Amino acid sequence: MNKPVELKAVPSVALWIDGKQKPATSTRAGDITNPATGQITRRVPFCNAADIDAAVQAAQRAFPGWRDTPALRRARILMRFRELLDANKDELARLITAEHGKTLADAAGSVQRGVEVVEFAMGIPHLVKGEYSEEVGTGVDCHSVRQPLGVCAGITPFNFPVMVPLWMFPVALACGNTFVLKPSEKVPSASMLMADLLKQAGLPDGVFNVVHGDKEAVDGLLNHPGVKAISFVGSTPIAKYIYETAAKNGKRVQALGGAKNHAVVLPDADFEFTADALIGAAYGSAGERCMAISAVVAVGEAADPLIAKLKDKASKLKIGAGDSKVDGKEMDMGPLVSRVHRAKVAAYVDKGVAEGAKLVLDGRTFKTAGDGFFLGASLFDNVTPEMTIYKDEIFGPVLIVLRVKSLDEAIAMINANQYANGTAVFTRSGGAARKFEREIEVGMVGVNVPIPVPIAFYSFGGWRNSLFGDQHVHGMEGVRFYTRNKVVTTRWPDANALPQGFNMPTLG
Repeated sequence: MNKPVELKAVPSVALWIDGKQKPATSTRAGDITNPATGQITRRVPFCNAADIDAAVQAAQRAFPGWRDTPALRRARILMRFRELLDANKDELARLITAEHGKTLADAAGSVQRGVEVVEFAMGIPHLVKGEYSEEVGTGVDCHSVRQPLGVCAGITPFNFPVMVPLWMFPVALACGNTFVLKPSEKVPSASMLMADLLKQAGLPDGVFNVVHGDKEAVDGLLNHPGVKAISFVGSTPIAKYIYETAAKNGKRVQALGGAKNHAVVLPDADFEFTADALIGAAYGSAGERCMAISAVVAVGEAADPLIAKLKDKASKLKIGAGDSKVDGKEMDMGPLVSRVHRAKVAAYVDKGVAEGAKLVLDGRTFKTAGDGFFLGASLFDNVTPEMTIYKDEIFGPVLIVLRVKSLDEAIAMINANQYANGTAVFTRSGGAARKFEREIEVGMVGVNVPIPVPIAFYSFGGWRNSLFGDQHVHGMEGVRFYTRNKVVTTRWPDANALPQGFNMPTLG
C-alpha cells in the first residue's frame, strides 16, 4: 500500500496556460504512480471549470493571430518542433516508461510514430489548398478555401502519452486552430514537456494549452461554448458519452473507442512467423493498446500447431520494469498501468476459466519482487463468442484463441463483433487475403501485418463501436476534421451589366 507520508514528499504537475506553467485553482488532485514499483512519484491537479475556462480563454485570445499566420510560417514552427522532439526523444520515452510502465524501446517507438504525424502536418501549405474554377458563368468565378475552426480540444488515453496527442494537435495547429490538451491524469508529464518544446519552437503563447483532471475537466471541455471541436481516444462507453455530449452542444467530434482485434490464421500460414508476430501484437505494451491483437481465429488445422508455438513463446517472455535489462537485453513486457487495472485483467482470467475456456498459460502465477503492477502472459484456447473474455475488451496481456472451420466462418464472426478497429489475416494465399480484405467490415486491415496502424499520411480509425463521428485522426481526414470548407462565388460587373432579378440566379 502507498503510505500517506509519500504525498508530502512529491511535487505536483502544473497546468500549461498561455505559454507558461500555472498552478490549478482546484484543490482536488490525484496520484501519479510508477507502475513498476507501486510508488507515488508526483501529484496531478484535477481541474475545475475555472481552470478549463482559463485555458480556453487563452486559446481564444490567441486564435485570431494564429489563424492569420501564413500556413508556411506555421509549418516552419512545426519543423522546429519536430527537431526538438527528436532531440528529446529519450527523455520523452523515459517519462512514458516511468508513468505508464511500458518498455523504453516500446515507448521510443511510439514517440517516433507520433513524430511522423508532425512530419505530415509540416506539409500543411499544400494540404489546405482549395479549388478554383474560372468562368463558371459569364464573368463569374468560383473557388473554395479550407479555414480553421477555432479552439479545438484533445482528450487522450494513458497508454500513449506522446503518440496519441501527436495524432491530434500538430494537424490542428497546422490548420490554424488553437488547442487545449487534456492528457490522462495517469500520465501527464510528457504533455508538459511537449508544451515547453512547442514554446521553444516559437509557437505563440496561448496557441497550445494543457489541463489535467478527471470527468469534471472533461465535462468542462465538452460544455464550454468556446470549444469548437473535440478529439478523443479511449474506451467505447466514454467515446459514446463524449460524442453524444459534445454533439449536443454543437461541436464537431471524433471519438475513437475500444477494440477487439482479431487475427485470422489460415492453415497455409508460416506458423513460426505468425506466432512471433502475434506474441508481439498481443503482449507488447502488456496488451494495453487499442490495436493489440487479443483474439486469434484459427482456421481448420492451423489451431494445434499455432497454439503450441504461442504457448512456448509466451512462456519465455522477459517481464520486468520497463527501464530494466537482463543480460544486457530490455524486457519484453512491463507492468500494467495501475493496481486497479491489474486486478481487473486478472479477474477476466478468472472469468475465462469459470466459463469453460481452456487456460493454456496462466499469467496470474507471475511473481516479482516489490510492489509493481505486474501480470504474466495468459493464453486461452477453445474460446467461444458467448464468453465474456471474447465479448469484452480486456486491455491486458490476455490472448484468446477461437477455432473455426473456414475463412467464411472467420469473416462472419469478426463482422458480427461490436468492435471494428483493426484486424489481420495470416496466409500465403493472395486469393484468400484479397477475399478477406474485401469482405471484412473493419476500419484497418493487415495482411501478414499484426498491428495495421496506418502511416501518418493515411488516417487512423475503426468502424462500428470503435468510432463515433465521421472523420478519422491524422492524414487527410484529420485535415478535413480540423478545417471547414468555404466556397466563394465572385462576379465583378462592369457599368453596363444588367441588375439582378428576383428569380433564382443562373450562371450560364
